Amino acid sequence: MNEQIRNLEPKDIWENFANICSIPHPSKHEEKIAEFMVQFGKNLGLETIVDEVGNVIIRKPATPGMENRMGVILQGHLDMVPQKNSDKQHVFETDPIETRIDGEWVKATGTTLGADNGIGVAAAMAVLQSTTMQHGPVEALFTIDEETGMTGAFGLKGGILNGDILMNLDSEDEGELYIGCAGGINAEAYFPYSEIPVPEGYQAVKVNITGMKGGHSGMDINMGRGNANKALFRFFYGALKQHNLHLCEVSGGSLRNAIPREAFATVALPSGEVNIFMSEVAEYEKVLKAELYATEPELSISAEVVAYSGMAIDKKVFENLTCAVMICPNGVSRMSSEMPEVPETSNNLAIVKSGEGKIEIMCLLRSSVDTAKMALADAVSATMQLAGGMVELSGEYPGWKPNIESPVLKAMQNVYNNKYGKIPEIKVIHAGLECGILGKAYPNWDMISFGPTIRFPHSPDEKVNIASVGKFWDYLAETLKNVPAK
Repeated sequence: MNEQIRNLEPKDIWENFANICSIPHPSKHEEKIAEFMVQFGKNLGLETIVDEVGNVIIRKPATPGMENRMGVILQGHLDMVPQKNSDKQHVFETDPIETRIDGEWVKATGTTLGADNGIGVAAAMAVLQSTTMQHGPVEALFTIDEETGMTGAFGLKGGILNGDILMNLDSEDEGELYIGCAGGINAEAYFPYSEIPVPEGYQAVKVNITGMKGGHSGMDINMGRGNANKALFRFFYGALKQHNLHLCEVSGGSLRNAIPREAFATVALPSGEVNIFMSEVAEYEKVLKAELYATEPELSISAEVVAYSGMAIDKKVFENLTCAVMICPNGVSRMSSEMPEVPETSNNLAIVKSGEGKIEIMCLLRSSVDTAKMALADAVSATMQLAGGMVELSGEYPGWKPNIESPVLKAMQNVYNNKYGKIPEIKVIHAGLECGILGKAYPNWDMISFGPTIRFPHSPDEKVNIASVGKFWDYLAETLKNVPAK
């Protein structure tokens, strides 16, 4: 299934990535990939340990003559975001990722690829395997559950790792060096409801919003893409004025860190109004396509008559929910003053889902300014509370403050300039790299993040540029050779 990519160069990285793709490893289900990594380290005869939270650490001694260099930690995360198209039959907990080559890119078939962060992990594995590279002491740190809770990063204890420099291999633009990132916090709101019988003579209609690009809620939040949850409830806000509409069920988005690409809801209304309602859906599709023609060319909004149980969510809860989703902040609320091209603060209204007597709304807020992050979290909380929701904030993690005087940054700028004839761009990313959390346990670390070119992570459109992987590998090898002495 993944044999085609094994023939790509650099062969060691692609072989490792093909092996990773063959092992199911969605967030919260990294047991198999962790076992594989432990066996990988032991087969190389290297010291391999698993810490108390489940992170895998593999140590490789310095090559001869490099013993006086600063120790380097190569860090990546073992989990991947499990997103698929609605028409794709795939179980992430049991099925391998199906890779394919499409011109200059490697993609998956109908699912996320897992190049985020499988390629970075594969590169660290290749360093551990190499018998020809020159490097000082190397430790590979493979963390768990980065995508849904940063569990591995939060659980890493100080004193386990010996290195001086952390190289995070989890950024997504070759030729750019990242020296800072946003922090984040989850906001979860719950709307309890009771079910009520729908009046006689009503018909159920399912509204489907599909075809949006979605994407990474940090990397892609400023690209003007649609949010399927916002789009769905914008329609309902108008429809509630025209029809005695009852909400039976709703399911929009699936992951807190992915911009919702799809949203589905079943509603009930008088049978005699169904045709009018269907025409309103068709008209709304035209409106939204006209608004989002540049960013959402594949957007589709459809409606179909369906069977249902005859029960619906309490009408007042539906109305309050609609208002809450309509006015909840979403997208970028402020761009960075220091780096105007980078978002400072944003919210992703990621999930709206009904079931078991409650409707859950989940948001992921990000900011490089902690006070701004909390102010936006308060705004989201106030919105939900006014609509009758119960709100919980959780999973807060810190940002990573840039250090423009970083010794490893200066060394890597020189290496790139000598190798490629230009200085790499210095960036701060609006996403939650693990560096901020890891740096709390190891405040002495000099940290940097870099990687190959990956597009549309956290969505089934995810792809990694083949040539950039080779360039990333060459740059990593040359950097390790030129790590400063202690």
